[in-house]
Amino acid sequence: MAGLEMISANRLDDYADRRDCLLIDLRDRAEYEAGHIKNAVNMPFDDLLEHVCLPKNKLLVLYCDRGSLSMAQGKRLAAAGYRVLSAVGGMNAYRGKYLVK
Repeated sequence: MAGLEMISANRLDDYADRRDCLLIDLRDRAEYEAGHIKNAVNMPFDDLLEHVCLPKNKLLVLYCDRGSLSMAQGKRLAAAGYRVLSAVGGMNAYRGKYLVK
């Protein structure tokens, strides 16, 4: 069943190594390169809206800077039939162990 669930930013570590998940950083390339979560792919918000084809068989775990973009994108993807988690607070709230710089 598709849907959107909100999680705390610190729970992102729970999904960094899971093969059944796709961890997506919605920030721009410069922000991603300055620091992102291990195994996350960079798909800036505007790019994801336009032309990216995402796997329906994976749980999509979204994060951005503060959480508002990931929530908006998560709602859109959930409405399209994806299973989606969105991190509340985004990278501003993240204090986990998998930060890659």
